[in-house]
Amino acid sequence: MRFDHLAKAPFNLDAEALAWVRERFAALTPDDKLRQLFTLLSRGMDAAEIARIRAFRPGGITRHAGPDVAAERALFADLNAAAPVPMLISADLEGSRMSLAAGAEMPNPLALAAIDDVAVTAEVSRIMAEEARAIGINWSFTPVLDINAAFRSAIVATRGFGSDVATVEKHAITQMRVFQQHGVASAIKHWPGEGFDDRDQHLVTTISPLSMDEWEQSFGRLYRGAIAAGALSVMSAHIALPAFVRALDPDAGLEAFRPASVSRLLNEELLRNRLGFNGLIVSDATPMAGLGAWGKRSDTLPELLSAGCDVILFSDDYEQDLAFLEAALADGRLSWQRIDEAVIRQLGLKAAVGLHKPATGGAIANPENRAYADAVARRAPTLVKDTQNLLPLDPKKHKRVLVISGGIVFPFLPHPLPFALPEMLRQRGFEVTVHEAATEVSPAKFDLVLYLFGDETLLTRGRIFLDWLGLTGHFGKAMQRHWHDIPTAMISFGYPYMLYYAPRVPTYINAYSTTETMQRAVLEALLGNVPWNLKSPVDPFCGLEDAKY
Repeated sequence: MRFDHLAKAPFNLDAEALAWVRERFAALTPDDKLRQLFTLLSRGMDAAEIARIRAFRPGGITRHAGPDVAAERALFADLNAAAPVPMLISADLEGSRMSLAAGAEMPNPLALAAIDDVAVTAEVSRIMAEEARAIGINWSFTPVLDINAAFRSAIVATRGFGSDVATVEKHAITQMRVFQQHGVASAIKHWPGEGFDDRDQHLVTTISPLSMDEWEQSFGRLYRGAIAAGALSVMSAHIALPAFVRALDPDAGLEAFRPASVSRLLNEELLRNRLGFNGLIVSDATPMAGLGAWGKRSDTLPELLSAGCDVILFSDDYEQDLAFLEAALADGRLSWQRIDEAVIRQLGLKAAVGLHKPATGGAIANPENRAYADAVARRAPTLVKDTQNLLPLDPKKHKRVLVISGGIVFPFLPHPLPFALPEMLRQRGFEVTVHEAATEVSPAKFDLVLYLFGDETLLTRGRIFLDWLGLTGHFGKAMQRHWHDIPTAMISFGYPYMLYYAPRVPTYINAYSTTETMQRAVLEALLGNVPWNLKSPVDPFCGLEDAKY
């Protein structure tokens, strides 16, 4: 088998690391090789689930790590003890609600784009990488290279670095470089580029509408830049790029809409041959409807590998999926040569992050990291408009505050979380009432109406919008607007486009993240203790001229 490509970029393995790869590869049985192709999802500490993963002996896991660092380290040690090769332990290190539970609450990409200070992005990335390695995480499915072009997208906005290609480029590549300098491999995503289709690939195969000239000027520029800077891996997503396929075959028909994850043309021809990518390709999560809507799992799983993916991300039924690969090998849809190529690249990635050497520990959630997270968060909240000159707030002028909110929406939880901001306001001398359906809203009762929205762009939302009916609890109240009678402000701690649904609200703020760290930062800005950020990384007015007034 060929190993010499592992000495080249982005792996750049030395003789010792190459020898380790050869040795480990030679020791793997055919069954071992197939199991190495899987990265499994791991949450919580359920003993049966952990035993199941341990028995399967996958190449890696994606871990939603809990707050107990010692327990996480012990879990990883136990799983590695059963594995033929040390595991790639991955996470989506995207900041905000995707921060490590034991770590500092770092800003998400859109907040970093709002701050727009590359030195800040580098330091945030350093802390995130060092905390990840301290737990045992060595691979991150970041940075996000998507472009927030379609404002109705419920999956891109806060996860990406905004809508300007140059801004995305400088911050994403900085994050990637710093992660990899500190022992965490990056998987740049979502190949071949998300953000121009306003749908969510968790729910549907999304389609890039770009011509190849447009793609080259946007995603082509971003991916070429990241590859040149040493990206170790790329996440191939359930996104189609019809323009590229039709350039090769004008009569491609349905094949033009084949998702990248199962497209040889997009993975092998465009990514590897034309962009020169020599690293590892990991599929996006395979239970997503963007893949499931395309074909049967018994077909698509082998196709992921034959189309160029080296790692299968997630499985609901490990043994069944293993059987699908075995069946494809038996009938010729999949070759052992392709399996070997994928396994070698995975071993190359493991060596590139130092898994062939003894692990070293590190600190997590130290006071310095938390203090830095607090300081950085204060630079993010963006005052989009304040046409009524409401700010700063003063408990003498705005004593009685009515908070109207649907809470913090997080797809992994069955019910919204409450905001901490109302209690923070009470501690600063305000009288705060949280709105209920029966609440009577009038200037005789309230000096300020404060809308709080907690919708970050995370999976399976479909749409994020200002749900007036859900917010007020009554169809009549859904049509009422109070800002002509009572000073009113809206604060979005996430999705930055709520003005589309309330263009005439006089004061509007984007804060990008729902964490308590960001809520504290917003409070200080509301009270005039820190200045507002005035630069937006996206168009918060959604192209509506009247929203500016």
